[in-house]
Amino acid sequence: MAAPKKGRRPAGGQSRPGRALAFILIAMVALTGGMFWSGHTTPRLGIDLAGGTSITLKAKAEPGQESAVNETNMNTAVGIIERRVNGLGVSEAEVQTQGAENIVVNIPRGTNEKQAREQVGTTAQLYFRPVLAVAPAAPQTAPSATPSGKPSGAPKPTASASSGATVGEKKPATPTATASTQGRALTEALKAPSPTPTASSSEKPKATGTPQATPKPDPATAALEQKFTALNCLDPKARAAAGQGVKSSEPTVACGEDAPGVWSKYLLGPAEVSGKDVDDAKGVFDQRRGMWIVTMDFTDSGSKKFQSITSKLSQQADPQNRFAIVLDGDVVSAPSVRQTLSASAEISGSFNQQTAQDLGNILSYGALPLTFQTQSVDTVTAALGGDQLQAGLLAGAIGLGLVIIYLVAYYRGLSLIAILSLGVSALLTYVLMALLGPAIGFALNLPAVCGAIVAIGITADSFIVYFERIRDELREGRTLRPAVERAWPRARRTILVSDFVSFLAAAVLFLVTVGKVQGFAFTLGLTTLLDIVVVFLFTKPVMTLLARTKFFGNGHKWSGLDPKRLGAKPPLRRTRRPHAPVDMKEA
Repeated sequence: MAAPKKGRRPAGGQSRPGRALAFILIAMVALTGGMFWSGHTTPRLGIDLAGGTSITLKAKAEPGQESAVNETNMNTAVGIIERRVNGLGVSEAEVQTQGAENIVVNIPRGTNEKQAREQVGTTAQLYFRPVLAVAPAAPQTAPSATPSGKPSGAPKPTASASSGATVGEKKPATPTATASTQGRALTEALKAPSPTPTASSSEKPKATGTPQATPKPDPATAALEQKFTALNCLDPKARAAAGQGVKSSEPTVACGEDAPGVWSKYLLGPAEVSGKDVDDAKGVFDQRRGMWIVTMDFTDSGSKKFQSITSKLSQQADPQNRFAIVLDGDVVSAPSVRQTLSASAEISGSFNQQTAQDLGNILSYGALPLTFQTQSVDTVTAALGGDQLQAGLLAGAIGLGLVIIYLVAYYRGLSLIAILSLGVSALLTYVLMALLGPAIGFALNLPAVCGAIVAIGITADSFIVYFERIRDELREGRTLRPAVERAWPRARRTILVSDFVSFLAAAVLFLVTVGKVQGFAFTLGLTTLLDIVVVFLFTKPVMTLLARTKFFGNGHKWSGLDPKRLGAKPPLRRTRRPHAPVDMKEA
């Protein structure tokens, strides 16, 4: 009979538990050190805990394009709004769809919250339209030029090539055509496929041999002229309704604010360039000229379109040498063009840092595939969320206390291992939440707190499974050290299956839900993974080490592993057959 090999490990044994404990200890120290080094020692709070603003936007398709409100365009809009808000430095903003037509934007209280609220509300499509005519904001019964030819208001910005060519400022004057010629000029501009020169006040009709009849404008042109004449840009309702229902391929009217409280109305041609053609735009400070400007870079197709329109506009007289940047139906800027521009351009004028950066941000991220209407703007106070958080933490503390009382009463000394394991799991969860905030934008909200509380039960369940397997082995008559090693493979399979089901449920919930429910699913999945790490690298090694002590190894009555209290059977012994006497001489 072969002799048993020395130093053979029992099945499922762990000869060096110190390695696993050293590994998890190093990981805990490294993560905690990284948390303090990064300066983010507390988890980032969501809007329900930090307070802020919640904005609900409803998609509205243009006439004849009702099918445009689809999942693809909604997801595209979410990405653009998110980049626009984050471009202001509000990285905590949360943008998500709600149903088939709504987008909810949550902006936690903090830096640039006011600017973010303003730009979220500005969500319509972005277009570059040629300016056909400009007039004062108030309606006119008989269109005519002002005596000076200039309305009140600050000069508008001018567009120039990025090479720095000298460009004069645009004069936001009323049309120079007289009352008798303005109608003909507008009619010609509306009929022309591209901007054309208009008659000036000094031009007179040339005499010809045969009198020429003035062509009558078509009804659509006449209606647009009448709408432009009657438009009152001082009325907020009239400003909002000015360009509603107009396609990008049609001329329209719009209002623009020259200075705070000073408005002008514009007659605009069909859109030549859309916001989708802008590759990048930003507000920068020009050191050479000592002023803030907005630089624009176009895509390849956008460069060709922009070159074509600026080539035509540069040959026109004011105001038809301007292009209007129209966003949400309002003219945010109407610079004049003095030369042909292509891939790069700049907008210069009376900008300060905020207005330049705001316009650059709008140009970069303002081209949405849909038009949105603001349904509601709600201010969320941190007090309500704080009260709910306190109630949730209180409930979690009560639940944790009850779990600990149960563990102490039922498992006695074994409860020490469970409490230490819960402490390690809580520390790892907190540190990871603090690090994931700046890393991936994870925000701790109330559902996420609920997920962490639920995880207490999942972690405690793993301990109970292992402890019961050990006690089953003791009931079979084995001593503690082999019982610990024999119970581990069976408990390990049960723990892995249970945690896999919990993690799968969390993953499915995260994928099929939006908003705050995702916070619950993410926290549940994270704590489930941490449960496996803690059980494998902490609970099992600690149990192996404690099994070698007299208190646990001898089955002290307060250890929770007393064989008598567990009703253990007599020690297992092998039955041996009686052997015949052996003649030593023959042997």
